[in-house]
Parts: sequence; structure tokens; C-alpha cells
Amino acid sequence: MFPPSGEQIVLVHGNFDAVVTEVGATLRSLRVGSLPIIWEFPEGEISSSDRGQVLAPWPNRLEDGSYRVGDIVGHAALNELERSNAIHGFVRWLPWSIEERSADRAVLSCVVHPQPAYPFRIRLDLGYTLGDGGLEVACGVTNTGGGIAPFGLGFHPYLLADPGGIDEAGIRLSAQTRLLLDKRGLPTGEEPVPGSAFDLDGRSLRGLELDDCYTGLAVGTDGRWHARLDLPGRRSEIWADSAFAYAMCYTGDTLGEPADRRRAIAIEPMTCPPNALRTATSLIELQEGERWHASWGIATA
Repeated sequence: MFPPSGEQIVLVHGNFDAVVTEVGATLRSLRVGSLPIIWEFPEGEISSSDRGQVLAPWPNRLEDGSYRVGDIVGHAALNELERSNAIHGFVRWLPWSIEERSADRAVLSCVVHPQPAYPFRIRLDLGYTLGDGGLEVACGVTNTGGGIAPFGLGFHPYLLADPGGIDEAGIRLSAQTRLLLDKRGLPTGEEPVPGSAFDLDGRSLRGLELDDCYTGLAVGTDGRWHARLDLPGRRSEIWADSAFAYAMCYTGDTLGEPADRRRAIAIEPMTCPPNALRTATSLIELQEGERWHASWGIATA
């Protein structure tokens, strides 16, 4: 039977292997040797709990699914009904074209045509490359329509902490600010992080429930911020360059299946905060023909 997530694109480099799917350009699997680094989903299923998905043309939540950019109004379908939000865009369920493919690299593209949810035309290109240090994802977005095209981009990898779950893990993410979110998960303000109960710069995850957005991320000399999950005998890391100025951290306490809760932590690089299409906060606006690019990745040691 043909997989519900479409063609499975297998990448191999040294001890690393990964699987990216045709549907959504989703990162279904990433392993070193036989050890899973991310929370995978089976080939015979679609992604659940947003595992490995690409979040565009907006990441996270959009209030009432509606927004205005100048004279243009967008109306997206609500897919977080209990909060009356449209969440994580829609390219995660679209087929992507495979533009390039080799043993350790694949480039996938998706053209978003104007529609009620997003009345603009953009092209997204993602290059997945396995190397000695792990996985790198090169991102490109081009305005292929007329006028200004606003967008936000994010990704939803979960770092796996099996067998003990995230209560056996520590986390390191240096950030200055945490957004204050209301009951709908929409920003209402912000507070400083250092020294607070939500300071993640070297602490245990035991007993800490997160569904929180951080910004003011500490960027090193390599031009990247790093979020590290420390596990007994190993560590995993999400990194992203400064274009991804926000990181959503989610410990999975509200997942539907009890067995899935707190077995992994989602660390989501995002270019903008929740509700950005509505508030314009850190929203990227491309002129006609303009191209934007950035990168992020996953490493382990």
C-alpha cells in the first residue's frame, strides 16, 4: 500500500539516516545508528501531534483564522476548534515536488497559490542535508506573485527522550523573554526569563510543563541559537540561525494519548510569534520577486 504521507525520501550519511515525506516535506525520521533522535511516526500513518511538520505560511496560532494586510483580508479554516484558532498553516498537508535528490540530500518545493486562507503566491524550497554533524535544513521563500507577500515559517520537531521520558532530561536554552499567552495560546505581553521559574538555561525538565514561546534567544559566534536536551549518556540539539527569532517549547502534557505525553519535547524554531499575521509582529514581508532564506538543524552527541 502506498504510504499516506506519500513518497518516502531516504537520506543516509555515515551513521545518520533520515526520512522526509512527499506530503508536507515532513521530517518523519532521524536516527544515528539505530537510535531515534526525534519522535517518529510510522510509514503507514499520517503525522500526528504535528510531528516533524513544516509550519507555513504561518506557524502556531492565528486568532479566529482571520487577518488583514492592507486591503487584503484572509480567512483560514479553524483547525483548533476548542480555541477558535487556525494553527500551523496548511503546507504540512500539501504534496511537495522533489526538485533534487542524492544519497544525503533532497530539495523539495511547494508553490502556494492565492486562496481564501492566504491570498498571496509564494514558493517554498527546503533543502534537507545530512552531514557529519547531523541534519541541516536550508529554507528559501520567494514571492512569486504581485505586491507584498507576508508570511511566517516554523518547524515542529520533537526531540525524543525515550525510554525514561523528558523527566530524566535537562534542557539548555538561553533566552531573555517569555511571551505571556492567554487561554487561547495568543500573546498578551511578555516577561523576563533569567532567574524565573521558566528559565531553561540548564535545568531539569522534571515537573515542568511547557507550552511556551521564548524570544531574545542567545546567538553564538556561529550566528545560531542552540537548544540542547541532555539525556543520560547522550544529548540532542536543535539549532537555528537568527532569522528564527522565536522558539516554542512544548512538553506534550496535553497530547491525547497518555503514553505519548512527556516522552519528547517539541522545540519549534519560528520566524515570528503566534498570531503574527494578525498583529504583524516580526512578520516577514517580501516584495514582488524577493527571496528570503534561513537555516536550522538537528545535531546529537
